[in-house]
Amino acid sequence: MTRPPGSERATSTYRPPRDAFWFARTRNYTIFVLRELTSVLVAWTIVFLLLLVGALLGGTFQDFTTLAAQPWMIAVNVVALVATVFHAVTFLNLAPKATVVRLDGWRVPAWMIQGGNHSAWLALSVLIAYFILRSP
Repeated sequence: MTRPPGSERATSTYRPPRDAFWFARTRNYTIFVLRELTSVLVAWTIVFLLLLVGALLGGTFQDFTTLAAQPWMIAVNVVALVATVFHAVTFLNLAPKATVVRLDGWRVPAWMIQGGNHSAWLALSVLIAYFILRSP
């Protein structure tokens, strides 16, 4: 249904224009937006690993290694590694804010939860590195 000209409502809400760089005002906003943007590179890492598995199962591993050895592909994967590490660290640091752990009515401090998360991540990384990097 259309309204005749001049009959617009005079009580419409004023919405000021949004600043394109609203997130740059504070450090917390900037880290929040960077963490969200790193999700794209985390997704690329998953796609790259799926391509690796597909090459291994499909018998095209040599073609995959040729592609992966390209300088631009190495650069993309290094940036993706840094973004994935940033994403993981910020995720693990948010865990105490998302969950409250209580033991006999005592609330476990945030630093203990973060320390446990980071320690488990380090232990798993060392274990995986041991199996991948050991000599045959």
